[in-house]
Amino acid sequence: MAMLRPLLCSTLLLAGAATQAQTPDAALASIRAETLLQHIKVLASDEFEGRAPGSTGETLTVNYLTEQFRKLGLRPGNPNGSWVQAVPMRGQQPVPSFRYTVAGKNVSLNFPDDYVAHSTTPGNQARVASSDIVFVGYGVQAPEYGWDDYKGLDVRGKTLLMLINDPAIPDPAHPEQLDPAMFKGKAMTYYGRWTYKYEIAAKLGAAAAIIIHETKPAAYPWDVVRSGGVGEHFSLQRKGADPDAPSVPGWIQLERARELLAAAGYDFDQLKQQALRKDFRPVVLKAKAEFRIENRSRSLQSHNVVGMIEGSDPKLKHEYVIYSAHWDHLGIDTRLPGSRSEQIYHGALDNASGTAALLALAQAYQALPADQAPKRSILFLATTAEERGLLGAKYYAAHPLVPLRQTVANINIDGINAWGKTAQIENVTSGHSSIDDLLAKYAAAQGRSMTSDARPELGSFYRADQLEFARAGVPVLYTKARSGFLDRPDSYAHEVVNHYVAHDYHQTSDIVRNDWDFSGGVQDIGLLFQVGLEIAGGTTPAWRDGSEFKAAGARRLR
Repeated sequence: MAMLRPLLCSTLLLAGAATQAQTPDAALASIRAETLLQHIKVLASDEFEGRAPGSTGETLTVNYLTEQFRKLGLRPGNPNGSWVQAVPMRGQQPVPSFRYTVAGKNVSLNFPDDYVAHSTTPGNQARVASSDIVFVGYGVQAPEYGWDDYKGLDVRGKTLLMLINDPAIPDPAHPEQLDPAMFKGKAMTYYGRWTYKYEIAAKLGAAAAIIIHETKPAAYPWDVVRSGGVGEHFSLQRKGADPDAPSVPGWIQLERARELLAAAGYDFDQLKQQALRKDFRPVVLKAKAEFRIENRSRSLQSHNVVGMIEGSDPKLKHEYVIYSAHWDHLGIDTRLPGSRSEQIYHGALDNASGTAALLALAQAYQALPADQAPKRSILFLATTAEERGLLGAKYYAAHPLVPLRQTVANINIDGINAWGKTAQIENVTSGHSSIDDLLAKYAAAQGRSMTSDARPELGSFYRADQLEFARAGVPVLYTKARSGFLDRPDSYAHEVVNHYVAHDYHQTSDIVRNDWDFSGGVQDIGLLFQVGLEIAGGTTPAWRDGSEFKAAGARRLR
């Protein structure tokens, strides 16, 4: 396309001359805490039933977001004239059984207290019978680190038992720290994500892959795994086997894993220590697994919701900045004790708050005077099924509503700061693209600093929708404000964040709170607005050397 030639031929450096020259005061003033709270109260209400895909909660959510986009004066974001992008999915409510045979004994585990598992195959029944159990350490093949936990072992049809996260390799010079040359040290790489572990298991032909949950390295308790495992599971509709997971993916509680290994004659702690070595070889246990899974299956159309503001420049309006936030959460579990309200996973911060921020950003852009209107077009994308494996974003990246080569950036919001103003903004995507420079610039204008991820061990980059855009080669931004709270002791950040993760994250207690302080959230949304506005004004982000997504960025522009 001729209009894209300047973009394709440029070196993709920041073009400061194209930036917005005026301060968008009226737009920033439109971002208000009370408006955010109003949206969150609706989206996280009992009526919306936890916003599960394919539920009454989805219908209410999609209708609410469509109506809000319409009220704000946005245009439908789907080129077909609608406000939604249909995302075809398969839903399966599993009733699994798992037993293993070792040393002549049959041991049955209890779902979901001891393990969770589901099936990825179509149909109402799935079975893995008499499958050899193999301990594969961290289950990682990382040639750039000279690492292979499989060592050529044929694992087809086998059940893989694997550790959570990346291999935690001590630094030879400072054994109390992690080696920064191996798996990014303290930071998590994609190899540490459960999605990778299932993907490599599927690639190698395993029948099942079971991850051993440990609360400390996971940074969340078994209850989070449990709550995610008992509900309906979703996958994108496709023909043939799921390339992202084996027939049976699952998790096992740590003590049950210890017992299994002990019955097979192994000590968990010793095996875990051995798995920290490059010369670790997979251990074929003298044990066999059997899974039987009964499914209530259905096909459904879930929906991404999308609104658009068309750019003001005749040429640049054909290029896009995408703001995204997932609207979904975990729904309702009527098996839980208590009242109906106590059975609902309200998802107030995760991610009614991010969805409210998306609406606030749309309102801010609409509040701009005509002479400050964005030159590029802005897409506001509320995705489905993020909690089920980034499915809405994954589908969009594979079936974009506007060409990816014309999509210059994605700014994703997953939860906003509800605990007050901070002296800094954490850039979870730091080091990957030149968007870093813009974030630092506008943070400084707020009297704040930009820092890297304060909790890199959580692997936040790989746990939210911006990952799917990065994989498709689109430069991304994802921020957090969970450190450096003003007028608070240093311990405050960990207290509020740790409390949320331990008690509210993916729990029914993630509800609207009377003690929330969205002053910091408002500040953060304003920061994302100004970064996006400069990009929409003509600045073109570029991937940095060393980012694992730079090659995808080059492919995107071909």
